[in-house]
Amino acid sequence: MTNLYSSAVFVGWAAALVGLLAERVHKRGFAAASACLTGFTTLLVAHHLTGSGDTMEMMRAVLDSNFWLATHVVAITIGYSAAFLAGALGIAWVARRHLVAEPDPEASKALSSLAYGVIAFSLLFSFVGTMLGGIWADQSWGRFWGWDPKENGALLIVLWNALILHARWGGFARERGIMLMAVFGNVITALSWFGVNMLGIGLHSYGFMDKAFWWLSAFVASQLLIIALGRLPPRFWED
Repeated sequence: MTNLYSSAVFVGWAAALVGLLAERVHKRGFAAASACLTGFTTLLVAHHLTGSGDTMEMMRAVLDSNFWLATHVVAITIGYSAAFLAGALGIAWVARRHLVAEPDPEASKALSSLAYGVIAFSLLFSFVGTMLGGIWADQSWGRFWGWDPKENGALLIVLWNALILHARWGGFARERGIMLMAVFGNVITALSWFGVNMLGIGLHSYGFMDKAFWWLSAFVASQLLIIALGRLPPRFWED
């Protein structure tokens, strides 16, 4: 994974694989459907990246390390994949809330439990990947952490996933809150993955594309709209 195109393909495949593994545990179809949604969306992203041309520059020699590419980059990207999968589960929860005439409480509970497990999985890989990235940075640039935009984005994913888990443990968020927070995780992950490139600053700034700004803005707006729908009463239009 040395450019944005290959990272998009990897995120899609990893999300599909995590979803299939989760499906073997829950066996309700939620994980498989969400994995399909995430994989399809990321492959659309990859298609447009290869169609318009990936503008990522050649990797700097100081970063050209097969070992760290195989550890830090893979771990952090698996964290992206799981975060997007959890967000897709949150979208599925919102859709069921408004489209199913007679919702099954047990199914909703199973969907929430599945999202919780995927978020924990994302937290693990995001944290490990961020720590490995710090070690790589120390070897390459002589400092473990420099508050670079990309580093801040990775940290936000870790903190947001941890916040979701602690909100559930502490009783501050229940089923709906957890699922809507998972959807907002899509926003944070997308900003970390693509948003920092739009800033054009920092050691991790690469692959800038003007068109990506508008697509990213549309994606963020769609996720905020889904969260707003999740806040409304079930099938609110029938009231």
